[in-house]
Amino acid sequence: MTYLENVDVETDGGDAPLRLPVQWVNRRSDAFRGFAGAIASGRIQVGDEIVAAASGRKTKIARIVAMGGDLFSAAAPDSVMVTFADEIDSSRRDVLRHPTTRPNVADQFAAHLIWMRDDSLLPGRSYLMRINGRSLAASVTDIKHKLDVDTGAKSVAKTLSLNEIGFCNVATTAPVAFDPTMKTARRALLS
Repeated sequence: MTYLENVDVETDGGDAPLRLPVQWVNRRSDAFRGFAGAIASGRIQVGDEIVAAASGRKTKIARIVAMGGDLFSAAAPDSVMVTFADEIDSSRRDVLRHPTTRPNVADQFAAHLIWMRDDSLLPGRSYLMRINGRSLAASVTDIKHKLDVDTGAKSVAKTLSLNEIGFCNVATTAPVAFDPTMKTARRALLS
């Protein structure tokens, strides 16, 4: 808890790998398609080669548009809209990245969860998970251990109660893009 209460959440995410979750696709006309979102981490500039995580297709950034007009570059936590040099398949909830910094993409992974509901988390029950601006069904398949917030000791757990922290295996109904470190991972919520 001390770490969570004192962590600097305003660190410069510009040095981390590019992660731009697409929150909205703007189709003003047949000739224009922009992909808008808040840069979660990293930097982007016109001419950069990028990849849409869902399809794996590559293109280059043709324009970066912000509230004040076109930009040459942008970095986390800027909200921008980008256009591509080529027509590639990308849609809302996709994650844009540079070709050399691939996130993990999986429908099963392990994660530390902080349970913030009055009713207990139960393995096997279906929950709604939000990650990268996307909502999908997920379940905790196993709780490996829970963490005592005062001592840091790990203990066996079959459930998590309000404000408990557990290390769990999670299964989702569709693959999601994520990074294995806290610095670049987007916040995920189960409800």
